[in-house]
Amino acid sequence: MAEEVKKIKKAGKPEKKPQHRDIGIDVRPPAKVCDDPNCPFHGTLSVRGQMFQGKVKTAKMNGSVVVELERLHYVKKYERYEKRFKRISAHLPECMEAKPGDEVKIMECRPLSKTVSFVVVEVNS
Repeated sequence: MAEEVKKIKKAGKPEKKPQHRDIGIDVRPPAKVCDDPNCPFHGTLSVRGQMFQGKVKTAKMNGSVVVELERLHYVKKYERYEKRFKRISAHLPECMEAKPGDEVKIMECRPLSKTVSFVVVEVNS
């Protein structure tokens, strides 16, 4: 009898498999699906640690982008603020498209290469 119940469950509606996995932060998942193993949504890469928002400066590398972060630093002597920049290399999964000038959110992950320890998790054109 138990086998009949199992057959009925299988014969019903097929279970829908989500196209992306939950990475634990509140970001919009990409519309496209990819087979990149270093994609936090479709691969096995886990994200942890710091999350930054910045602008894509260059996208000339294969699968990576350079993101520029801008912050204000207070100069006590002149009682004014100055802009300071930091450039971070981040992995760009195949399911996302980012070009120079786009706003992106990047999040820390395990080291993927000598200079890449961040991955793009959201692109805002």
